[in-house]
Amino acid sequence: MSKKQAKETQTKAVGLITLTDPSSPVSEQYRTIRTNIQFASSVDRRLQTMVVTSSGPGEGKSTTSANLAVVFAKSGQRVLLVDADMRKPTVFKTFQLNNAKGLSTVLSTSQNALEVCQPTVVENLHVLTSGPKPPNPSELLGSQRMNQVIAELKQTYDMIIFDMPPVITVTDAQIMASKVDGTLLVIRENVTNKESITKAKEALTLVKAHILGTVYNGATQAKDQGYYYY
Repeated sequence: MSKKQAKETQTKAVGLITLTDPSSPVSEQYRTIRTNIQFASSVDRRLQTMVVTSSGPGEGKSTTSANLAVVFAKSGQRVLLVDADMRKPTVFKTFQLNNAKGLSTVLSTSQNALEVCQPTVVENLHVLTSGPKPPNPSELLGSQRMNQVIAELKQTYDMIIFDMPPVITVTDAQIMASKVDGTLLVIRENVTNKESITKAKEALTLVKAHILGTVYNGATQAKDQGYYYY
């Protein structure tokens, strides 16, 4: 592997501000996003599974998915955060979990998904890490086995959040967006451009994804205190 390739595959843990500073304005904005997502659920369309993605890298989709998982769990719901970014996983680092087994293991074997889910320091929050990097992430996500796993997990968890790769880069997010109840698109100030947003929306619309809305990430208040809003 070249130095460039090695650098491209490096990932790091994301910040869990909703855990380290729950009273901060940023944490409050995540709770606002949670509330808006809950209002998007209805009797006719219960929102139990959700994809979080972005148009490109560096827009904060993993930060958003992890912090949303925390605030949903703190509201008393049984939450599962699934690291479905099997190419550049971050969730196991964020929550300091073992990644020897994970989603790739479940999808490529007959192992029960619940046996691989791991508890976290947050009450009500479990994580299904990515597992060892497979040669065929898109095929695994698009398989009938994936449908079975989702159905099994829905029997145990109130909310399942899938952290996905960027939608324009690979087809993984498109595939999963067609399987879940809703999709959240993360965009970042001074990073995302209008053309990328348009392409991402077109890609999701193509698979008839239920787009819940966008999280506008990286705007600043006084003293450069970051905040997120929905």
